[in-house]
Amino acid sequence: MGAASSGPGPAPVRPPQGRAVGPWVRALLRRAGSGPAPGPVPGLALAAEEPPLPGWPLPQLVSLFLPEFPVRPSGRQQQLKILGLVAKGSFGTILKVLDCGREKVCAVKVMPKVEVLRRDTLKQCKEEVSIQRQVRHPFVHGLGDSWQGQRHLFIMCTYCSTGDLHALWRAAGCFAEATVRLFAAELVLVLVYLHDLGIVHRDVKMENILLDERGHLKLADFGLSRHLRWGERAHTICGTLQYMAAHPLIPTAPEVLSGGPYSHAADWWSLGVLLFALASGELLCHNPLRRLRYLHHFQDHPFFRGVTFDADLLQKDPVAVAVAPRPPEPPSPTPDPSTFDDFDCDLTATAPPDRPWPG
Repeated sequence: MGAASSGPGPAPVRPPQGRAVGPWVRALLRRAGSGPAPGPVPGLALAAEEPPLPGWPLPQLVSLFLPEFPVRPSGRQQQLKILGLVAKGSFGTILKVLDCGREKVCAVKVMPKVEVLRRDTLKQCKEEVSIQRQVRHPFVHGLGDSWQGQRHLFIMCTYCSTGDLHALWRAAGCFAEATVRLFAAELVLVLVYLHDLGIVHRDVKMENILLDERGHLKLADFGLSRHLRWGERAHTICGTLQYMAAHPLIPTAPEVLSGGPYSHAADWWSLGVLLFALASGELLCHNPLRRLRYLHHFQDHPFFRGVTFDADLLQKDPVAVAVAPRPPEPPSPTPDPSTFDDFDCDLTATAPPDRPWPG
């Protein structure tokens, strides 16, 4: 997909590498609090003497995020009503919204473009969407949609009202062995599936595992995932440092923290840490070559005796501990409407009256 324009025209001229960016980009970066751009910004293809553009669309900036973040024509923009604030972090904001057109409650991650460029995370944002579009599995929280506006990137997923595994673990303490075994089998199936596709998640932890209404797991948040072909090694250091500081059991594999090389086996370390926390079992193995990492390793392990590694059969019965009555959640804080003044779609649409909405 090319730049978002109203009609055919010549492709944008790509200047020689190192050419300074235009004044409107400098103004855009100043809005993010980063100050004037001190020099060339790698990856921005702008003509050297290009005059300031009169407004939306800004084809050169838009093209940076294509095709993973297509432009939604104004006539087709989803009518979204903000229902609450789910989370806010350095990556952006996650909102609980009502898609009035589809009569469905969703979660939308909103990321300012200027922050993506300033933090040099453009490649990772595109990788996140590319991977989630590729993945289709019963125990994966799938991508609903992704698009871009003038100043923001949007990633939409289904909203899970039952919360995540970490919240359940904190409320329930350790789980029964049968429940841990079921959760482990579901996560093993997911990780084997991802690794077979040449994907390493790199952030398997309880906060990134959601629960559906029947108590089964959905692996979520592919923000640190990357494509890594089987047998290849990587050296990028990643992980959620805040989680590491708050927990004595570090979910990120030691070979990742040391700067690599590491492989898909890093996800099995994270799974071991997670199961250790759920059941207080001795499951950690510092040597990546000695970890359980193939499906048959888990099928043959005594802990999984009698468990069938079939996603359809595992989903057949609800998980008793997860569907038990839970205390009502406190109301979500009402977002400041001024926060969303410059969003590029209607996030203040009025829902039809007298209609029950899920979530």
